Amino acid sequence: MHQEMYLKALVLLLSVWIATAAFQPQSITRKPSKGFGSSVIFPVSGNVYPKGYYHVTISVGHPPRQYFLDIDTGSDLTWLQCDAPCTKCTPAPHSLYKPKKNIVTCQDPLCASLQGPADLLERCPTPQEQCDYQVDYADNGSSLGVLVKDVFPFKFTNGSTVAPQLAFGCGYNQEVQDLNHLPYTDGVLGLGLGKSSILAQLRTMGLARNVVGHCLSGQGGGFLFFGDDFLPDSGIVWKPIKSRSKFYSLGPADLLFGGQASNIKSLPIVFDSGSTYTYFSSQAYKALVSLIKGNLNGKQLKDAVEDNSLPICWKGAKPFKSVRDAASYFKPLVLSFTDAKNVQLQLRPESYLIVTEHGNVCLGILNGDEVGLDNINVIGDISLQDKLVIYDNERNQVGWAPANCNRLPKS
Repeated sequence: MHQEMYLKALVLLLSVWIATAAFQPQSITRKPSKGFGSSVIFPVSGNVYPKGYYHVTISVGHPPRQYFLDIDTGSDLTWLQCDAPCTKCTPAPHSLYKPKKNIVTCQDPLCASLQGPADLLERCPTPQEQCDYQVDYADNGSSLGVLVKDVFPFKFTNGSTVAPQLAFGCGYNQEVQDLNHLPYTDGVLGLGLGKSSILAQLRTMGLARNVVGHCLSGQGGGFLFFGDDFLPDSGIVWKPIKSRSKFYSLGPADLLFGGQASNIKSLPIVFDSGSTYTYFSSQAYKALVSLIKGNLNGKQLKDAVEDNSLPICWKGAKPFKSVRDAASYFKPLVLSFTDAKNVQLQLRPESYLIVTEHGNVCLGILNGDEVGLDNINVIGDISLQDKLVIYDNERNQVGWAPANCNRLPKS
């Protein structure tokens, strides 16, 4: 469910500061996995605005070549733009991946997990056929290609360097809807729940547990890790994953506006780092906009209809330099999960607003109906910033805590 289609592994000890609700630092130290693999850490580049995506640098092949991959917990297949040859590829920072004699055939179990029973019969008339794939994203973008295998050299935190053979997509036909905001990446790092994810493959090989965490800085950058060496002992709010789909669905939540109950209730919530912005279903979106505009009545903000950065923007008496400058005009939001006790996702104004190049402040929560999300409410990068977010597929749960994502792991 990637919204905007579209580094060198950093290793050894990780010491980051996790803020508690009062933003007091808590030290995380690496806890070696008992008899099971290790972890890998990657620096993250990018931002919500103006880039619109966060990416990591991954090395693939022998000799290894570097590629920028968009971090997407809303889909499971990792893919690279590929010279197979390429029918339709977008501008990218590196040359296209060139497949060798490394195509995955239909008899590989990963092909079946990717295709589904019906598609497998249609696309795979014989076991030796190549395994084709198509990934469709919520914004009507897509990637079409063939499944291949190649080595991914990883430096693990236990000091070892391993280059497992992993399956990924060789994408030779990419459809992109928003040609004005193309991510400048080589492909997508799929970190969803499916068996075809790189995480799931590393787990099957015994190299790392099926856990991924990211810390996306509101100032840009951050870090990402595979494995469970860095799970804090305390301070994380955990929520069970609702359904074993390819999405991190966390169940229904009610919205509190400025600490008060609202009429926005029972929103099915999905976490998706592949979405730049947060999306509410149409009814919830309209109700939220009404609450925000009602709260702004009598304040110095005026509609900035000339700013097309996002659908709803406001201008102040003078241009804003940062979201922090505009935050005092807006109220904090809270998503309170109704099927769990005391599980809340805090959304300060910095978690749902951007300030544009024109100095206006814009609402970073959008109408999901306009991108075909129906009743799903997607929590995207803007609302995941400055939080350590952990997708623990071993225990079927997602956790989060406020964090300083500017403090990169030390090598």
